[in-house]
Amino acid sequence: MNNETILSFKNVSMYFGGVRAIDDLSFEIKRNEIVGIIGPNGAGKTTVFNVLSGVYIPTSGDIFFNGNRINNLPAHTIINSGIARTFQNIRLFGKLSVLDNVRTAFFGKTKYSILDIFLNSLTKQKEEIQMREEALKLLEAVGLADKADVPAASLPYGEQRRLEIARALACKPEILLLDEPAAGMNPNEIDELNRMIVNIKERFGLTILLVEHQMRLIMGICERIIVMNFGKSLAIGTPSEIRNHKEVLEAYLGKGRKNEK
Repeated sequence: MNNETILSFKNVSMYFGGVRAIDDLSFEIKRNEIVGIIGPNGAGKTTVFNVLSGVYIPTSGDIFFNGNRINNLPAHTIINSGIARTFQNIRLFGKLSVLDNVRTAFFGKTKYSILDIFLNSLTKQKEEIQMREEALKLLEAVGLADKADVPAASLPYGEQRRLEIARALACKPEILLLDEPAAGMNPNEIDELNRMIVNIKERFGLTILLVEHQMRLIMGICERIIVMNFGKSLAIGTPSEIRNHKEVLEAYLGKGRKNEK
């Protein structure tokens, strides 16, 4: 693992009126690391993703990505800088094909002009072919290449989650934010997702930060875990350290689960 810090939160707070969704939160993520964020409902986990991806501007504190302060940047600039995410609620274009859902992520970066579109120029044709090839490679990486031409809405829930990840990968991120990717999945699907996340991390050289309630996934792939409670960091450590952390057991995992695998 590279010890270079790629992302850091420094005393970040996000207030909504009197509610402190994030309260003086600090942590660092190393390049090529897989880090999980866990905590009870309302702990502030998704708010971390929202301030990181530019949905919210934090009330105070600073967020640094590759050494650059990003917490005052608009969402599209943050995406273009190398941060992409998925969402708790699936946001696919249901009537579009699986392939076209991935291709939509490329359109903001096309180089051909409106005139090229009207003329169906060679420049446009070449770029469209390249986008299709890149999209198919991403679908292959998440196990959906054989379903490229079917409507996204017809996919089972777990495969729709995979499609969202492929579309996020189309943004060519350095950091991939996964917001509850295992939600609604059975144990076998979680194990498949586990393998897929590790594979895309290695294949694309990614750093991955994920919010998840499924401890089977968190404990299976994360190198470090950040435990949040009431907007604060309750603990940060390896899966083994978190599994045996007294305050975590009491506040989140529950008493009596210390020896659970």
